[in-house]
Parts: sequence; structure tokens; C-alpha cells
Amino acid sequence: MNRTLPLFPLKLVAFPYQSLNLHVFEPRYKELISDCIENNSTFAIPSYVRNKVEYGTEMEINEVTKKYSDGKYDIKTRGKRVVKVLDMENPFQNKKYAIGAIEEIPNKSNGDLILKEEIYEAVQEMYDLVEVDNRTLSMDFQIFDIAHQIGLSQDSEYQLIQIVEERQRQRFVLDHLKVLLPKLRDVQRAKELIQMNGHFRKYNPPQEF
Repeated sequence: MNRTLPLFPLKLVAFPYQSLNLHVFEPRYKELISDCIENNSTFAIPSYVRNKVEYGTEMEINEVTKKYSDGKYDIKTRGKRVVKVLDMENPFQNKKYAIGAIEEIPNKSNGDLILKEEIYEAVQEMYDLVEVDNRTLSMDFQIFDIAHQIGLSQDSEYQLIQIVEERQRQRFVLDHLKVLLPKLRDVQRAKELIQMNGHFRKYNPPQEF
């Protein structure tokens, strides 16, 4: 389904179903947010990652935490769905901000349980290796729930947001974790060796000598 949305491009990837807090200070985006609040409408955050505006996420405003006297806003938003910007008018008519024609990208939640369990174990090991306190992963997670927590580059996050099927997203993330974890294990071993340097250690000599 094609329709139009106000556009708030940012140099980040916003994921569906995830919260994002924003401090809005530029005049054009103060106007955009003011219009969305007044009309109870959504806007899109297309990711300005590859020097263009194309894929992003439609966002809803959940809460205005603070409105400043000069029109700035602190707002809490949440992603709804992935969208693709097909065309845009910048600025739009008498507005300061852009409005774009967007296509809603479908989300196929056809995850694979075996892949999910592999990812779960890998993420838990990652948390342990990087010594993240008090963070656990629930088994009802979807890939977009953990996408900001697993060390993906911004470009990889942008690739991820374009994948329509959950099973393909699982494979994408698992491939990343299989590369990441050995590096984290090496760092952990190096830390342990550094910490042991200068301490008494038990060595086992080879039996043939």
C-alpha cells in the first residue's frame, strides 16, 4: 500500500517495534513533530546511511516528555513497520520538512525455532564475554528486538532492515555472531593472560623430560 508520510531522515537505523527517544531541535523537524502531535499522525525515519534516503521505519509518538519554550521537543517514539521511500518533495509545499510517497514493506514472521535457539545461546555467550550485567534474553524474542545489541555495523543494520522474512534475518544475524564470538573469545583470553602476568602459576612440564 502506497501513501505519504512526513520524513525525518537520521544517520541511524530505527527498527520496527523498538523504542527510540528523540530530542528534536531543528526548526523543520520541530514543525514536523508539532504537526504529527496535532494530527495524531505518524512519520518516517528513513536511514541516511548510504548517502540517500530510501529504507526506514514508520514511527508513532508515544509520549511528549518535554516541550521547550522555543518549540523543541523530547519525545518517546516506537517503530511500527519498515517502509521504502518511493518519491519525496523537499520541502513539501508550505512546510519546512519533506513528505514522501512510501511503500509499506511486508514482514513475514516465519522464524525457525532451531535457528532461534542457536541465536539465543550465541547472544547469551556474547553477554557473558562482554560482561553485560543484568541482561537476559527472553526466548520469545524477534530479530529486530536484539538488532541494536549485537555489534552490527550501521551498514549491516541497514541491510537487515531490508530483509522481509524473519528466517532470513535469523540467518543473517547468526552469520554475524559466528564471526563476532571467536573475536570476543580471543579478547577474553588476552584479558586473562594480562591479568595473570606476574602471578604465581602452576606449569605442567612435558612428561618426556
